[in-house]
Amino acid sequence: MSTVAGRLADVRARIERAARACGRDPARVRLVAVSKGQPSEAISAAYEAGQRAFGENYAQELERKARELVALPALEWHFIGHVQTNKAKLIARTAHTVHSVDSEVLARELGKRVAAAGRLRLPVLIEVNVGGEPQKHGARPSEIADVMRAVQVAASLELRGLMTVPPADDLQAARRAFETLASLRSLHGGPVVLPELSMGMSADLEVAVAAGATLVRVGTAVFGPRA
Repeated sequence: MSTVAGRLADVRARIERAARACGRDPARVRLVAVSKGQPSEAISAAYEAGQRAFGENYAQELERKARELVALPALEWHFIGHVQTNKAKLIARTAHTVHSVDSEVLARELGKRVAAAGRLRLPVLIEVNVGGEPQKHGARPSEIADVMRAVQVAASLELRGLMTVPPADDLQAARRAFETLASLRSLHGGPVVLPELSMGMSADLEVAVAAGATLVRVGTAVFGPRA
């Protein structure tokens, strides 16, 4: 697991270089280490190297790892996968931030489940399918305002920003997606209303940072390929 610390240092250096190259403060870009499919030992190794925010895609895997790693103080779980309404209860009682609210129905269900769990306000981001790709989840750009309102009226949720997953294996398409997401934030209140932009992964984090990412979700470059 010593290689996890080395990879983590490399990713942090990439983020710092990318931020400085476009005149941004590197401290304004947070790394979410995507730990889906990784053993708890790998998460512990990253934690020992100073990483605190980890991203999971599946509700039951998140709940299991949260139990296994409950002794680690300040560990922060980000749910970044598609939220099925029948799994909202698991996510509501475990996640510290949810990046993937993509409908009014889901916002209402998650808000209800968070309230039932007796938790204070859960930070959430709205996932936007910027490219209109049929195989991907996410609200259409025209639906953002409606989903925002559904989150804002849920007393147990806190609206924090927007998230997107760009087209795969096309850096120019990724750049366009990230710039579009930043433009959509400007249309819906800007950083005051939507302070976070969750975008960028192992292959494209530099272009995401240049477009204004505040949260980058990196898995393979931190942990290596999943077994």
